[in-house]
Amino acid sequence: MDTVFRNVRVIDGSGGPSYRADVGLAGGRIAEIRRPGEGPRPTAAAHRVVDADGLALAPGFIDMHAHSDLALLRDPSHEAKAAQGVTLEVIGQDGLSYAPVDDRTLAGVRAQITGWNGDGSDVDFSWRTVGEYLDRLDRGFADEGLGEGIAVNAAYLLPQGTVRALAVGWEDRPATAGELGRMKRLVAEGLAQGAVGLSSGLTYTPGMYATDAELTELCRVVAAYGGYYCPHHRSYGAGALAAYEEMIALSRAAGCALHLAHATMNFGVNEGRAPELLALLDAALADGADISLDTYPYTPGCTTLVAMLPSWAGEGGPEAVLARLRDEATAEKIRHAMEVEGADGCHGVPIDWEAIEISGVTDPALAAAHVGRTVARAARERGEEPWATARRLLIADRLGPTILQHVGHEGNVRTIMRHRVHTGGSDGILHGAKPHPRAYGTFPHYLGRYVRELGVLSLEECVAHLTSRPAARLRLPDRGLVRVGHRADLVLFDPETVAAGATFEAPRTLPTGIPYVLIAGRFVMEDGRRTDVLAGRTVRRTAAP
Repeated sequence: MDTVFRNVRVIDGSGGPSYRADVGLAGGRIAEIRRPGEGPRPTAAAHRVVDADGLALAPGFIDMHAHSDLALLRDPSHEAKAAQGVTLEVIGQDGLSYAPVDDRTLAGVRAQITGWNGDGSDVDFSWRTVGEYLDRLDRGFADEGLGEGIAVNAAYLLPQGTVRALAVGWEDRPATAGELGRMKRLVAEGLAQGAVGLSSGLTYTPGMYATDAELTELCRVVAAYGGYYCPHHRSYGAGALAAYEEMIALSRAAGCALHLAHATMNFGVNEGRAPELLALLDAALADGADISLDTYPYTPGCTTLVAMLPSWAGEGGPEAVLARLRDEATAEKIRHAMEVEGADGCHGVPIDWEAIEISGVTDPALAAAHVGRTVARAARERGEEPWATARRLLIADRLGPTILQHVGHEGNVRTIMRHRVHTGGSDGILHGAKPHPRAYGTFPHYLGRYVRELGVLSLEECVAHLTSRPAARLRLPDRGLVRVGHRADLVLFDPETVAAGATFEAPRTLPTGIPYVLIAGRFVMEDGRRTDVLAGRTVRRTAAP
């Protein structure tokens, strides 16, 4: 054995009862699980023996909704996720990421999601295809002399908005037959090169310009490769239930598995309505639909400030948005849509500037007057209306600001996380001076707050939500469970002390109670500290159509 954990409490990821055992690892996999009374302990020739009494051993946590697309290439330690026990992240979310692209599309995407990942000026962008991007992740930090690989494993979703930008552009119009054919080929190529499915951001341009018929055609390609569709659907506010129904119908028409991204019920119009969403899911599941979802265990959301604008303001790409903001008459139309009508970017609900907190900006000179303040407060301090503050900031920071939206409901959060198809996803944006604490705290917050303190889930059930269920959605037969022969992607934590350190005041604080994290049997976290091990690799779908 390379490593043996002695007398550990095994929470195997199945949801079944935990048990005591000695667990031995060899060659990057789980080699032996020996319960008391089942024979000699597997320690005879172990390179290392860890007395794990008091600790729980679980499969590594799978973050089903991550925004680490560039962070994995910037920071070899990536403690935000490694310290939480995350061993696999699913990136390429919300329909916008960096492959496949050409030079023009890459420039537009970089500007569009600066608020998620920064402007990328410190990244080489040596790739253009999905396969080249995944290869770049696997090369990791070899060029810096730190070795190949990344901090944690990564799977990639093809971003439908990026695909549309590449084939159609940033215009609000139906795709031609030729453009649709090209999008289908791009999706097939990306899946063949290792993507696990397709994501959409249907409140973000240009992905939101796609019709259901267009999305159905793309999802048929995804289904042919055994992937899944992961939409950020068209409304999380006034039209939330209708938007969920739309995605379920679309995926069923395409014969494609569906995973609902950050499946929340937010804004005042949806308080207490989570049971209606779950009834909708249960009816579809009972009728044979293949559906799962992810959530984060917090009430505020997080996105970019520019995403609040009406969709028509985003047509043509980032430079066109800035031109509209600079024009007085057009800016007034944007304000009216947001504050009076309830723009689609605001999920059909008139925007409440008291609920919009600036969490990050690209230009450091703008941080002191804005970060940590609501737009309403920043406006009061300047003696101006909130829209004037928001407009000025968008222009000055070139659409870069990120925001926290304080629009969620705790009852909905707890109700949805209990559902049998629920999985955990951080939706963690790592960029910005004051990011959402979910980026650093989602998984220990589930275990500490919602298991130990509130009892919303049992420990065994919660671990299943974070491990075997996402592994099943990703169709990874040797991950997500503590079983002999499975990959030794593991986390050891103390159930009595595990907790998120991250708060809204100190969002980059690391968690407590997670001393060991292993990927492929190698210690990524040891005694609560990050090692220099880069054991992460891309996880690629290999199924042929």
